[in-house]
Amino acid sequence: MIINTKIVEVTAENIADHPGVVCFINPRNEFYQIKIKWLLEQFSYGLKIRLLYVEGEKSPKGFIEYVPGEYCWRPVDANGYMFIHCLWTYGKKYQRQGLGKLLIIEAENDASEMNGVVVLTSDGSFMANSTIFQKNGYRLAAASGKYQLLVKKFRDAPLPGFKNPEPDLKKHRGLTIIYSNQCPWVARFIEEVKPILRKKNLSPEIIQIRTPEEARKAPSFYGVFNLIYNGKILADRYISTTRFANIINKEVE
Repeated sequence: MIINTKIVEVTAENIADHPGVVCFINPRNEFYQIKIKWLLEQFSYGLKIRLLYVEGEKSPKGFIEYVPGEYCWRPVDANGYMFIHCLWTYGKKYQRQGLGKLLIIEAENDASEMNGVVVLTSDGSFMANSTIFQKNGYRLAAASGKYQLLVKKFRDAPLPGFKNPEPDLKKHRGLTIIYSNQCPWVARFIEEVKPILRKKNLSPEIIQIRTPEEARKAPSFYGVFNLIYNGKILADRYISTTRFANIINKEVE
């Protein structure tokens, strides 16, 4: 199967022409605009987004978001490296066609003068797993539970590593939600969960992560979503409202 592709860099100037820059959310949805605002702020830190289009398809079939490690929104030490936030390809017929590799190469090309490229992967849902990166020359730099920090080094340099989330985690008492608009689905969750909180008469502390520096101090490795109860992580990535209610029933009430 021959696939003709085009990769487009999304910038502040052309972002309105590429609604697929916000993953799987309708441009008329309020949370779409929340992500757009976040992107416009982060472009000044060197954040890059590439969309992959396939000939004959209107919507993009691939996406990658990356930024210099000094400004990444994950609790890792990756100074001097490029850091990949997100990678996805869409459409069953385009699986195993090398689309993900094409996007990874974009990040590597932009990092040619840096120490290399780093990515956080996971065995769980809502994040890329390690397989595609390992196939493209990435090696394990650190691991913790279901998370892996992978690196492709271009020159001799210190390895990237995880920050220690324990000090920040232990200081949170009661029910706490820490989140960022870096993921539009997380921003959406914060609003969707409010009726459940009212019904259960819960008033959690809700903290928004607003800067890369704050994100790198987050109490879980995914960083931009943290559901905490008395110093314990109950969820560390986007969850449905049903899943949230089940967790509250089991762990809090």
